[in-house]
This record gives sequence, structure tokens and C-alpha cells, in this order.
Amino acid sequence: MNQFTIRRALEHFLLEDLGNGDVTSEAIFSAKQTATAVFIAKESLLTAGIASFACDVFKLVNPAITLEPVPDGRKVSKGDTILTANGPVLDLLKAERVALNLTQRLCGIATLTSEFVEQVALLPVKIVDTRKTTPGLRLFEKYAVRVGGGYNHRFNLSDGILIKDNHIAAAGSITKAINRVRNNAPHTIRIEVEAETVAQVEECLECTVDAILLDNMDCETMRKAVSINKGRVLLEASGGMNLENVRKVAETGVNLISVGALTHSATACDISMRMV
Repeated sequence: MNQFTIRRALEHFLLEDLGNGDVTSEAIFSAKQTATAVFIAKESLLTAGIASFACDVFKLVNPAITLEPVPDGRKVSKGDTILTANGPVLDLLKAERVALNLTQRLCGIATLTSEFVEQVALLPVKIVDTRKTTPGLRLFEKYAVRVGGGYNHRFNLSDGILIKDNHIAAAGSITKAINRVRNNAPHTIRIEVEAETVAQVEECLECTVDAILLDNMDCETMRKAVSINKGRVLLEASGGMNLENVRKVAETGVNLISVGALTHSATACDISMRMV
């Protein structure tokens, strides 16, 4: 991850929250008063963003704050301490909200991702995320997916070619869209095409694409697509994935399963900061 990008983002988050200063805390405490604060998990979760981003937030506020975080990717139980911070009270309180917001959000994504990964255990398939992320938080949220055992799809539109239904409709056909891509896009970029029917899968294979996204297909249709493909290109299942159906989808033989819910529907974990 680009640390300069991360630093700029964290600084922006702090500026948004601090405004012209913490008028409440500054009216109560002197700059010399110190304390120890702890982050407590109020539910079972998989840690993410604590040893990395939450600690960075505290250090941006005051590099002298000492920190003892639980490593990212650790399963913890309700009541466990996942971060201990020691330093000036004013600075601990300045960092509290931003550090907690990130920690709660990222732990929620990592925890949900790990549940999806567990559902497809021992099957040769990868759980991948999508671009359905919170604006401004994509780098952080995709990091949490990796902590949870998942994999990243495109970070942005420049990462790869994915010809979707609207491209196909506007171009006139899958073949026409692919031909235009081959005439205009760099040859070094893979081509993935979204298909909604077996006929479209066959058309994609005739055009020798690199990957096919099976969009909102039922399991029977996906199995037909896998059979037709014969291992020639990567097959990605997408659309309506949840913890109840993801294993059945994985058992069809697809290579990837993209799950928008990892980032757009993950519930923030319940974590609180307490002064000791």
C-alpha cells in the first residue's frame, strides 16, 4: 500500500473531525496530563486496521504516544483488549473518534470476509471484493478484505478491462465491444467480459477473452458455463452472493466469486475506547 496516500487520507480524516480543536477536552485537561486508553472488543471479531491505521492516527496526533496493538488478522473474543495507548489525555481524545471509526469499519469487513472464506473452505475458489466501497475508504476497506482471507478485484477503472452489460448494449454486441477494446486499449491489459447467458459465454470464448464474469446466473447455468469453458479462461461468479448460497456457487467449479456485500453491507463491529 502506498504509505503517502494512506497518510494523506488519515490527515484528512483528522482535519474533518478536529476542526479548530477539541474545545471540550481543552477546557477540562491541561497539556501535561497523561493517561492510558484501551480499545475493548464488545463482540467476537477478526482484528483489522488496528496495528496499522489506528496506530497511525494516534501517531499523527502525537508521535510520543506509545501503543500496544493486537496484530491484524487475530480472532478475539468479547471483552478482549485490542489496543492500549498511553500519552497526553488531550491527544488520546483527539485521535479517539477517527481511530475507532476506522477500526470498527475494517474489523467488520474482515470479520464478514472471513465468514465467506470459511464457507468455501477446501474448495479451489477465491472470494474477491468489488468496487462497491465507501467513497474515500477504498484502500482501507480492500485491505480489510485481504486480512479476512479474501482477494482484491480492481481498485479502480484503470486496473483492468471489464466489459459489462451497458458497454455491450451501447456497442451492439459482445464481439463488437471486444474488437473495439483490442483496437484501442493497451495489449498488456487482460480482458474480462460480463455474460448473462450460456450463449454469451460461448461468444466470449470465441473471442478468446481472458476471463468471463457470470452475472446473476443460477447454479445450473453456471455449471453449464464451467463445462463449456473446459478450464480455458477464468470464470467469476457475481450477483446476489450471501453466506447461505456461496458454497453452492463455489461447488459449480467457478474460479472466483465476487461479493459486493463484503464492503457495502458489512456491519461495523462494536468497539469502545475506555480511559484506564
